[in-house]
Amino acid sequence: MRVGFFVFGGSMIISMRPHATRQEIDHVCERIREFGYKVHSIEGEERVVIGAVGMGDVTACLESLEATPGVERAMRISAPYKFVSKEFKPGRSVIKVNGLEIGGDEFIVMAGPCSVESEEQIMRTAESVAAAGARVLRGGAFKPRTSPYDFQGLELEGLKLLRKAKQATGLGIVTEIMSDRDVGLVAEYADCMQVGARNMQNFALLKSLGSCGRTVLLKRGMSSTVKELLMSAEYITAHGNPNVILCERGIRTFETATRNTCDISAIPVLNEMTHLPVILDPSHAAGKRSLVPALARAGVAAGADGLLVEVHPCPEKAVSDGAQSLALEDFRELMRSLDPYIRLWKEARAAESVAV
Repeated sequence: MRVGFFVFGGSMIISMRPHATRQEIDHVCERIREFGYKVHSIEGEERVVIGAVGMGDVTACLESLEATPGVERAMRISAPYKFVSKEFKPGRSVIKVNGLEIGGDEFIVMAGPCSVESEEQIMRTAESVAAAGARVLRGGAFKPRTSPYDFQGLELEGLKLLRKAKQATGLGIVTEIMSDRDVGLVAEYADCMQVGARNMQNFALLKSLGSCGRTVLLKRGMSSTVKELLMSAEYITAHGNPNVILCERGIRTFETATRNTCDISAIPVLNEMTHLPVILDPSHAAGKRSLVPALARAGVAAGADGLLVEVHPCPEKAVSDGAQSLALEDFRELMRSLDPYIRLWKEARAAESVAV
């Protein structure tokens, strides 16, 4: 087991030689502290790195470290987001959710209703999407709504119903977390904690998710830039949780033909800027169920690691987001239509792995 070192908000990366001794690693950490930087350590299997953050003399520190025994390379991280940048990790991160690997060699589809409404609704949906090939069940127990008079979710009862659906189908569970006060509660039931667009810059929540022990699915804010999304991801990773999945869900523009404008270019852009997995939510991006299949296929072609799709047994009776939710048969047809795209996706991912 190799040892990796990084620090919160780090501005330097020091790569140790493959067979650096513990004494050499400890000495490098001490030298970093002498220059006024802070160090925090973790264990990793693939690489030995030391990251540093602080207000010391970067140039002098780097020059000193380059001459220190056991150091292979020392460099500054130029991106304002440190731990989620490709500078910190050139390859891809593989994030685990309920035994699944997102960001690896499998394309993962998450599907389910916007809101958990009843036991019959969530169980029927879970069984149907699982049979169609979905691997994770989405469903909101806590719902942020524009109007205070709209359905706000079943809360704890909704979480219990999601757990029951997981026990029946084996699907992982992703559900939204709205407040730092509820992190412990939701973490008891969810495999993946979803931060919605409205909470992307809820910094108290992001800090709490840094120590929640669960993977976080971070949605892009409706008026947020890619850089702002990455800075929010940095909050979570800098507070101790590297398991973050990014989600493009459409942004607000002057266009009114769709609920949001699907920024499909954000997928390859993020793949260039970060090692974190990226998925697409075509349901919120479109706001119309007729557009969801085309956007889903575009997401696969653009290089997303997965999809987050809204599905409901009876969309016209849904208490929220019925207009963009696929009926159960529509979702089955979507999954069939994705097959040739996913085959090409796997070929491209395999070729990428060989090239690396």
